[in-house]
Amino acid sequence: MAEYSVLMEKEGRIHVIEVTDATVKHKGLGVINTAALLDGMSIGDEVLVGQKYLTIMPSNLPELISGMARRAQTISSKDAGFFISKLGIGVGDTVLEAGLGSGGLSLHLAKVLGNSGCLVTTEPRDEHAEVGLLNLERAEDCFEEFPKHIHLEGLVEDVVPDMEFDAIILDMPVHAPAITACSPNLKFGGRIACYAPTTSQLESCWKACEESGLTVEWAGELMERQWGLTSKGGMRPVNGPFGHTAFLIVAQRR
Repeated sequence: MAEYSVLMEKEGRIHVIEVTDATVKHKGLGVINTAALLDGMSIGDEVLVGQKYLTIMPSNLPELISGMARRAQTISSKDAGFFISKLGIGVGDTVLEAGLGSGGLSLHLAKVLGNSGCLVTTEPRDEHAEVGLLNLERAEDCFEEFPKHIHLEGLVEDVVPDMEFDAIILDMPVHAPAITACSPNLKFGGRIACYAPTTSQLESCWKACEESGLTVEWAGELMERQWGLTSKGGMRPVNGPFGHTAFLIVAQRR
């Protein structure tokens, strides 16, 4: 397995780099031999790369999220935290996530499942799965504990494995076929959640959950607004869009 390290620029930009003896190009850093660069260095030390001073940071979840490789849009930390809490996901659980995308949600799930947990991911698009699996590889090297991980290629309704799940999370363009196919694999008392970009998709998820014998517990959106210091003292909301990402729904097998 590859070894990774986290470097932070002074303005806060994060780089998650593979530590290797090869001299290769790293996006935003140039051509470097990372093993030679980091030899004898430890967390908190500064290293000079070109004209940039970078600090070696702990490989924690926020740093891995900030520096993750990206292709597909990722589920934000606020939505990932809501899913983990609302679905009751924790150590030792078996969780199905479809689709994997760039793996933003997967990193949050891997962090809380621990060595005794199991994460099953599915993704029909190889170009997205390649990025998501890279991010999970980084996390496996950096986290002290990491769950058993099973990845399946294809639409989840076509490849859902014959096993029971404590929780299921669906992030895809069309949810209804996946809800129908996956809900029989949900343990009694287990919950399924969907991430839906539009209200019409949210409505479709609600109806599919009810048709599959599930009880809808919650549906809606989470709003996020950042605040900052003002030049004349005090604080106010930071200029920018209101933090809407998608519509969420949670249903339980009862």
